[in-house]
Amino acid sequence: MVTLALIRHAKSDWDDPALSDHDRPLNHRGRRDGPRMAALVAARDWRPQLILASTAVRARTTAEEFATALEAPLELRDELYGASSSTLWAAASGSGATDVVVVAHDPGISILARQLSEKAPLMPTCAVAVFTWHDADWSEAAMRVPDDVQYDIPRGES
Repeated sequence: MVTLALIRHAKSDWDDPALSDHDRPLNHRGRRDGPRMAALVAARDWRPQLILASTAVRARTTAEEFATALEAPLELRDELYGASSSTLWAAASGSGATDVVVVAHDPGISILARQLSEKAPLMPTCAVAVFTWHDADWSEAAMRVPDDVQYDIPRGES
């Protein structure tokens, strides 16, 4: 079985124009949504073997919330910053794990989600899409649609 969770980083802060894109932190909504979404995923009793995340501050901070809630090791990867869908897939499938979370950015995250399932809409900030292939390894998963797709977005006041 292979399970891949794609998570777009939580909402970032644009208040300091002097910061580089890579260094932007989460804003109030992002700091609220990260723990909420991590708790929602953790409540499903699924524990990934590994969380891979972009090194950008907003992605790293989001990934840290999920790593804590899911009690999973976190690995930061430079190549996931602004990564294409193919780079995101290659990172997950080449990780050596069968249950993987990838925390990264759009447009790569949304494109990969749509490539995996037409049911997956675009990924707003802190959205979580979980794809499961039963009786499959990564090479088989690459060749067919997932057996199960779960999709969640943050809800609540702005």
